[in-house]
Amino acid sequence: MAPWLRQLVLAALVLPWLACASSMSTQQEARLGDQMARQVQAQLPMLNDPVLDAYVQEIGGRILDAIGPQPFRYRFYVVADPEINAFAMPGGHIYVNAGTILWSRNVTELAGVIAHEIGHVWHRHIAENIERERWVGIAGDMAVLGSAILGGPTGAVGLASDLGSIGVMNTFGRDAEREADEFAIVALVRAGYDPKGLLSFFHTLHRKEAMEGPGRVAFLSSHPATEERIQAAHDGISQLPAIEGLALDDNGKLEIIQRRLELLVMGGRDGGTAAGPGSR
Repeated sequence: MAPWLRQLVLAALVLPWLACASSMSTQQEARLGDQMARQVQAQLPMLNDPVLDAYVQEIGGRILDAIGPQPFRYRFYVVADPEINAFAMPGGHIYVNAGTILWSRNVTELAGVIAHEIGHVWHRHIAENIERERWVGIAGDMAVLGSAILGGPTGAVGLASDLGSIGVMNTFGRDAEREADEFAIVALVRAGYDPKGLLSFFHTLHRKEAMEGPGRVAFLSSHPATEERIQAAHDGISQLPAIEGLALDDNGKLEIIQRRLELLVMGGRDGGTAAGPGSR
C-alpha cells in the first residue's frame, strides 16, 4: 500500500475515535510524550551535562515530592540555548534553556519557572492543546498523531519534526497561565521555596524585554506575563499565611551552576555579563 494511502486509511480509522474521546488518558499522554521527547532531543542542542541535569532534577524533584503522587514520571533537561525559555512536553518532560538558569537571580526564580511548567503538565494543558489543535494539523499529519496515541510504529516523528509545534503546544490562554501560576505558588511554598521568586522572575523577563525589544524574549511569546497575570500572582502570594524559613537562595549552588553554564555554553568569553544578571 502506498504510504499516502496507508496514512489516509489510518486517519479514517483514528479520527472517529478521537472525535468521541473527551481527552487522552494519562497512559496515552505519557506514551506520546516519550515518543516526542526522543525526537525533540535529537533536534535540540541538549547539554547532557550530568551536573547541570542533576541540579535541575533536584529542584524539580523537590517540588514534585512536595505536591504528592503524580500520574507521570517527570524528567528534566537543560537545552544549550542562551535565550530565556522553558517548555513542557506531554507526560512530564520539562525543558529549561541555559538562558533561564543564567538569568535567574536566585534559586526561587528558577524554581518558579520549573513549578510553573510542572503546573501545565499537572493541569494537562498540553494534552488539551494537542486535542484542540488536532483538527488544524498541529503536526501537519493527523495520521501520525493517531499512530502515536495508539502506539503505532511511526511514533511522534511527525509531531516533533517541526519544532514550531512545541510553541503551539506551549502557547496557553489566560486561564491556563493563571492555573499554572496558582499551582506554582502552592507548590513552591510546600517545597520550602519563597514564592516571591515567581514574581521577581516576571520582572526579570520585562527588564530583558526592555533591553532587547518587544517579542524578543521567547518565554513571553508563549507565556505572556501580562499585568493582570502578575497582579493575580501577587494577590495570591499576599494572601498566604506567614511562613518562616522559606528559601530564597541555595547557599551559592546556583552561582556555581551558572559559572559552569557560562563555560559550557559561552566559553566564558563574556565573563557572565551577556549571560544574565544572575551570573557571577
